[in-house]
Amino acid sequence: MSNIPNLQALSNELLKDILDFIAADQDRSVNIDHRAYLSVESFRLPSPPVPSRAHDVGNFRLTCRRFAEMGIPYQFAKVATRFSCHGLERLDKICSQGHLAKHTRKFSYLVPYFYIQGTEQVQRFLEAESRHHNPLDPSVFKTKAEDQWRILQTAEDTRVLRKAMAAFVSLQHVQILRLQDEADRMLLEALQESDLQQASMVDLKWAPACTHAATTIAEALLHARSPFSRFSGPMMNSQSALAMKDRIPQTVPLLASRLTCLELHFDDPEALEERMRATSRLFKTVFNAAQNLQAVHVGFPSRAPLDLGLEEIFHSVRWEKLRAFGIQAWRLSADEIIRLARRHSTTLRGLRLRDVQLREGSMWKDVLTMLRSEMEQLDWVSLRRVGYSKHFDELWADSMEVGDVGIGIGSHGSSASDDEDDMLPRFSMHGSEDGSEDDYDSEYEHSIADTDHGPDAYEIALSPNTTASLPFCTCSRSSDPAGTDDLGDNGLFVMYQQRKLWEKLGNLALAHGNLTA
Repeated sequence: MSNIPNLQALSNELLKDILDFIAADQDRSVNIDHRAYLSVESFRLPSPPVPSRAHDVGNFRLTCRRFAEMGIPYQFAKVATRFSCHGLERLDKICSQGHLAKHTRKFSYLVPYFYIQGTEQVQRFLEAESRHHNPLDPSVFKTKAEDQWRILQTAEDTRVLRKAMAAFVSLQHVQILRLQDEADRMLLEALQESDLQQASMVDLKWAPACTHAATTIAEALLHARSPFSRFSGPMMNSQSALAMKDRIPQTVPLLASRLTCLELHFDDPEALEERMRATSRLFKTVFNAAQNLQAVHVGFPSRAPLDLGLEEIFHSVRWEKLRAFGIQAWRLSADEIIRLARRHSTTLRGLRLRDVQLREGSMWKDVLTMLRSEMEQLDWVSLRRVGYSKHFDELWADSMEVGDVGIGIGSHGSSASDDEDDMLPRFSMHGSEDGSEDDYDSEYEHSIADTDHGPDAYEIALSPNTTASLPFCTCSRSSDPAGTDDLGDNGLFVMYQQRKLWEKLGNLALAHGNLTA
């Protein structure tokens, strides 16, 4: 019997190697200037959970006291909490145990739509819908609405968030995610299908939920003097930015000064230009204070590019440490892009211009020429769905979907760069004591793999890949155009294969030197 291997006889080093394998942290393996960095850190929303990892770590910790202690850093490195009485109660328990909370590096706040008008209106609507054999259970929504009302009335979320941010002494990354469970999804569908009079009974909104989450998180971080340095909001509402400006103006610079990474994507197209213009001074305050930024992304809905000058948001700020810069869905001139790139020509290693539409009179070849000839450190360029504003409007006049010209809507491209599923971070949603929410269900759970057209297409993915079907030379210039006139830029539209070639040329800037006519 003495020859039987004993797991407890293994050294701590070997056991940690086993845990590293079981609960591999993908976030640690991606450099900040790699194209996949922002996708992994923030904008790749959680995919369906992998229960085996959480179960394995949880079972490992149940073996004995020694294993229980060793497994803590792996189980509580990431904490995800719902805005609900149950979720806040769990968070309160976690942060009450300092030996657990001290290991948390990433906090994800899962926030549902808010029921604005309370429970009675929801119940009346559902009772009316029941006549049409709708399977929705009024008691479910009554419980959820009462849950929200109780939290807001007692300010329990403020108390628990302040406690948690103070307890998370190793916190690096804070993330706000919009949560839509199956019940909310079915209710939203019922509201869309019902007549206007019935639908007006229920006011289910994201804007107040996002505003409340953003302000309470900001106040908690400041109150705790948190060491966090990264913030991401992949589905922010522009009204939340206005609320930040009005409610805590003096604290915004203090938060911004701590940031090394900032990722914001506004998903509400309504009155977008007006709201962004109203928050222009707030952005100026934030970006001037955020002098340590190394990665920044600001994006808008792909179907409604922002028609606002680039410097109305970025205000000619220069970040000395900036390594990755991304924008999405903007109507710009070539000169605006060139000026911003020049300010960071000595540090920028990655540039992402997704869904950017050039205004009349500008050409992409001017942008590409500048990038090839002046950027000293640039490793990669991402140009997914770039084009020209006039052609974009013409496409939208007749289509419900806009994709790269030359590739079918809903079809899969040949490029390996368009499939980044191996970069997905996964929250562990099982186990009674881990840092993740159980039964997690996000509205992006059922995303498809086609990242040029499906939900994944709106993630900020950053890496220098090109389509395998294009010639790629690393030893000579035989496959490069001889000059700007050979780039195939007609100033009217951008073909899918064309923009992939342009990305490749940008990625070869250092290897092949300047692009000259």
